[in-house]
Amino acid sequence: MSSPQTSVLGRYIREQRKLARLSLRELSRLTDVSNAYLSQIERGLHAPSLRILQAVAKALDVPVEDLVRLMPGPMVPPVADGAQRQSDVELAIRREDRLTPEQKTALIAVFRSYVEG
Repeated sequence: MSSPQTSVLGRYIREQRKLARLSLRELSRLTDVSNAYLSQIERGLHAPSLRILQAVAKALDVPVEDLVRLMPGPMVPPVADGAQRQSDVELAIRREDRLTPEQKTALIAVFRSYVEG
């Protein structure tokens, strides 16, 4: 099941895994999902279940909502305006190639400190 949306989700998961400095094998161990299946998800060949998304989000320390929003089709739940803005900012920071992983982590922490009070 390859689609442009599953490719976006897969690239995002791969990007977050690399930011976390995890190999596929390490992510597999943390999520209890096979290395081969995670590889297929990252390449956009499969859309994972919610259970797998939750495990991946926990292992990568990212909000599961970020992953769910990247899922193809109508299963993506609506997100409140405030949560949408927060996630969009964090996604933009994570996607910025000019920042190091440490800089991204620091910026996200500062951003969260402002919006979460």
